[in-house]
Amino acid sequence: MSASVNKAIVIGNLVDKPELKYMPSGQALAEMRVATNETYTDKNKQKQERTEFHRIVVWGKSAENCAQYLDKGKMVYVEGRIQTRTWDDKKTGEKRYRTEIVADEVKFLSPRTPGSAPAPTSEGGTDEDKLPF
Repeated sequence: MSASVNKAIVIGNLVDKPELKYMPSGQALAEMRVATNETYTDKNKQKQERTEFHRIVVWGKSAENCAQYLDKGKMVYVEGRIQTRTWDDKKTGEKRYRTEIVADEVKFLSPRTPGSAPAPTSEGGTDEDKLPF
């Protein structure tokens, strides 16, 4: 018997404000990009930093919460699965690919501003209720 796991966890900062769209069915969809940084020492013992950008897709009420409460630079915890979509480019006819993380859970990690109420997480609790650590 073989088993497989498709799970991604990313903690990083939003590159831009999430983009909220609605499908013809009325279901909400938010697309966002999260940047993660890695620091390492190269073979010449010089400290280097590399940034990776991750495309995130969030559905339903979670998408609406992300679009309402998140903004560029905010730190988020995203847990989901990796998915690659394919389509034919309408202009060139070439096959296109996009690999993204389809989020099951998004937690808002950035501190709130003084005097503001805790923002809900994508699951409906607050960021104070559901930190990943």
